[in-house]
Amino acid sequence: MTGLLERFMAQFNIVVVVGSLRKDSFNAKLAKALEKLFPAEFSFTHARIDDLPLYNQDDDAQQSAQVKRLKGEIMAAQGVLFVTPEYNRSVPGVLQNAIDNASRPYGKSAWDGKPAGVIGVSVGPIGTAMAQQHLRNTLAYLNMPTLGQPEAFIQNKEGLYDAAGHIGETSLKFLQGWVDQYVAWVKKHA
Repeated sequence: MTGLLERFMAQFNIVVVVGSLRKDSFNAKLAKALEKLFPAEFSFTHARIDDLPLYNQDDDAQQSAQVKRLKGEIMAAQGVLFVTPEYNRSVPGVLQNAIDNASRPYGKSAWDGKPAGVIGVSVGPIGTAMAQQHLRNTLAYLNMPTLGQPEAFIQNKEGLYDAAGHIGETSLKFLQGWVDQYVAWVKKHA
C-alpha cells in the first residue's frame, strides 16, 4: 500500500530499462540503488523486456501484448532511464530488441520525445562507455533528448555499495550529482 501511495503522489514516473536479464545483474542492482537518490516526487516502473518477441517488421500491424505493455509503460512515463551493461563493445541484444519493438511501426514510436538518462556499470575500468555511446546514437535517432553531462562510466568494485545495497560513500557524491542532473533534465523536457 505504501508503494501505491508513493506512486500516486509522484509527479514524475520514470520507466527503467535494464539491459541485462541476469538474475544477479550489476545493472539491476545499480538501478535500484540509484532510485533511492531521487526526490520523492519521482516513481519508477521497471520495464520487463525478457518476454518480448524478436522484432519482426511483419508483426508491426499486430504487435504482441508484451510489446503493447512496454509501449504503454513508456508512453505513460515522463522519462526513461537506461541502465545497461556492455556486450562486445555495444548494447546487449535484448535491449536493442526492446528499443526496436517499442519504436515501431514507423511513426508510432513510444520513445519519441521522452527525456532519457543513460548509465551503466561493469567490472571493467571504462565501465560501459562504448555501450552508452552506441545507445546515445540510437536515442538521438529516436528523438529522445538524452542527458549528455555528466557521463557516468561506473566500475563495479568494492565500495560502490554499502552493506544495505545503497550507493557507497566513495561514489555517493558523484552519483547523486548525476541523479540531480537527470532530475533537472526530466523536469525541463517532460
